[in-house]
Amino acid sequence: MPASLEDILSDFWWNPVFLLAGLLLVMLAAGVMFGPVVALLLGLLVMLLYIIRHLRYMADMIRWLADPEMSSALPAASGEWDEIFYSLDRMVRRNKRSTARLFAVLDRFEHAAHAIPDGIVMLNELDQIDWFNPVAGRHFGFDEKIDRGQFIGYLIRQSVFHDYLAHGDYREALVMKSPADRDVTLSVQMVAFGERQKMLISRDVTQFEMVEAMRRDFVANVSHELRTPLTVVGGFLETFIDTPDIPHADFLHYCDLMLQQTDRMRRLVEDLLTLSRLESPQNRLVETRVDMPALIQSLYQDAISLSAGRHPIDLLRDSEDDVLGNIDELSSGLGNLVSNAVRYTPAGKAIRLRWGWRGDELCFDVCDEGEGIEPQHIARLTERFYRVDRGRSRETGGTGLGLAIAKHVLTRHHARLSIESKVGEGSRFSACFPPERVVGQTGSGPGLPRQLQAKLPA
Repeated sequence: MPASLEDILSDFWWNPVFLLAGLLLVMLAAGVMFGPVVALLLGLLVMLLYIIRHLRYMADMIRWLADPEMSSALPAASGEWDEIFYSLDRMVRRNKRSTARLFAVLDRFEHAAHAIPDGIVMLNELDQIDWFNPVAGRHFGFDEKIDRGQFIGYLIRQSVFHDYLAHGDYREALVMKSPADRDVTLSVQMVAFGERQKMLISRDVTQFEMVEAMRRDFVANVSHELRTPLTVVGGFLETFIDTPDIPHADFLHYCDLMLQQTDRMRRLVEDLLTLSRLESPQNRLVETRVDMPALIQSLYQDAISLSAGRHPIDLLRDSEDDVLGNIDELSSGLGNLVSNAVRYTPAGKAIRLRWGWRGDELCFDVCDEGEGIEPQHIARLTERFYRVDRGRSRETGGTGLGLAIAKHVLTRHHARLSIESKVGEGSRFSACFPPERVVGQTGSGPGLPRQLQAKLPA
């Protein structure tokens, strides 16, 4: 059983006392027998040996403590030095365990900091970088090897950040561009902690800023789209009030123009409601087996009716397969592809509809021989109210939401919208369904997996 601190201290004081008492007795006996000189020399010799013994143990202790890993064997000793070495060894072992636990906690903290999606930069009282996680390195372009210990103002050279750092009011976050990538927008906020230390937290808000910009553009576009027809209708109503005896023919003409504008507003509101319904998380997709050949035939008839003889329209049906989906949504989404082709294709140019397999996808293609679309516009065609030619879009009666609706519908059906176009040659808009959405009827395609076919209504 290890000795207690009180026992060690007791031995530390009583052992020299007993040794001194014994030495005095021996010196007295030696003095009586051999004279005082011999007694004195004997006492000095014993004291010298005692001091040498302690010095040797002290040297052993210094060598043992100087070992960084304390890996050498515990020095052999006797008496109180054995207790001292044993107590020091226990203390070292406790410190090792405490240090290991501390390193484990720090390691867990570092792993957690690496997993956090936000950037974290630890700063000292001089605003020098003590530590940062990999996300912060990507946000600010920091280098792990050379940027630790650097003043953060030297590494982030933006006036807005320098003003934020110097002002000292960190209650609000600062929105700034990333020094490493100008296409990335960051929200950064300083948090004070400890003794004059700071923590800089950064978050990538690029997507949020894009959504916010889209929301602002959407509100502005809706306001603009509604303002024009309302202005027309309001102007004609003022004319009726100011001119009570307006000729009947003019009255009918003005009423026809107002009807066109109100119809345009109605279609715009209907498309907005459709988009809102498609984006609502509460609007779950109710799936049934959709008779695609019948739907394609109906869209073909709609195209003929909308064209009113201005275009030659062909239908090519290479597949009789159905798909799993919602008939109303598919009719709306695919109908927008057809109506856009009729509206934007010049009179006399052909339009072709096709339903069939292309590779491992079942596609509904709407091809036209129109003017085509320049490459820089294609990626943005599915944005709300985006128009290649605004004036021409209003003349044709489009709302600017048709392709956005089509894309939302296809996304809900795990399908994709493909757009190919060449200026002067025409365009092809394709709604392509993956094999797992297909319900095979004639064996012309992969068909629907058995587990999905079992869910279909009889």
